[in-house]
Amino acid sequence: MSEFSRRNFVKGLGIALSASFIGNQAGAINQYASNQKFEDSHRILGCNIRVALPEDDALGRGWEARKDICIKIIKAQKPDIIGLQEVLRIQAEDIQKAMPDYFAFGFDGPEMDINKDTYNGIAKNLVIFSRKRYSMISAGCYWLSETPEIGGSLAWGTARARHANWVRLLDKKSGKEFRVISTHLDHKSQEARNKQGELIVKESNQYQRDFPQLLIGDFNVDAKNPVFKIITDGGWNETYLSVHGNAEPGLTAHNFIGEEYAKTKNTGKIDFIFTRGKMKTLSAKIIKDQINGVFPSDHFFVNAEVSLT
Repeated sequence: MSEFSRRNFVKGLGIALSASFIGNQAGAINQYASNQKFEDSHRILGCNIRVALPEDDALGRGWEARKDICIKIIKAQKPDIIGLQEVLRIQAEDIQKAMPDYFAFGFDGPEMDINKDTYNGIAKNLVIFSRKRYSMISAGCYWLSETPEIGGSLAWGTARARHANWVRLLDKKSGKEFRVISTHLDHKSQEARNKQGELIVKESNQYQRDFPQLLIGDFNVDAKNPVFKIITDGGWNETYLSVHGNAEPGLTAHNFIGEEYAKTKNTGKIDFIFTRGKMKTLSAKIIKDQINGVFPSDHFFVNAEVSLT
């Protein structure tokens, strides 16, 4: 082989190998992006799991009928942190038993329900996090009223007593600290929602502006409602909006029907994950999973991948 031919052969081989390497790398990156968590990120779930109600049992969609499906769908997301809404004691116990690698904060506290066998208007908003990944530095609860230190307190015409649970976590991987809040705003009174949003903003303002915080919750209204602006004007950024812009997200509350519910009533996206401070949103989606036609809740769950910048 001549020197010229040898050089061309080596050069061509190098180009072919480079192209193959780049193609393989691109494929690996695409597969990683679609199937794996981002490096050094935190996968967050927001899940309104629907309180355990006897009337749902009668319809075949009570907690006993769907708890395994609910837990399976949650675990399949491989979450680091979960903000739950509408949790009764039996549900908290079932979830903790099925997920021993996670710590659940926020159920224990003042008991306002006289009859513990049924739902009397107060359900808890748990924060659940990976024991392996995080250490809990501190935690607390406040009620969304004019007397936030009093469990079960009502104000501003709220239909039910509402509260927020929070935890401050240390990420064992990075050594960084951040805070997670789980809440559920009122479903009837606009004044109550506005005041509840203002209280959440006021409470979170205790921390430095750049301190990372997460707010996970069912707001009972979509992003067009005034309370959404109260939260965002207060320094919070909604993760789905950050990723997808103003594109219509569709509904999240669906009465166990799924997307078909929009044909009768489109409630919009009412379940949110917000960030504040040094935290970047990498991805966000609505989880519409069901198993054999059974949904885990009357809400779709929501997901966000975030990093501490």
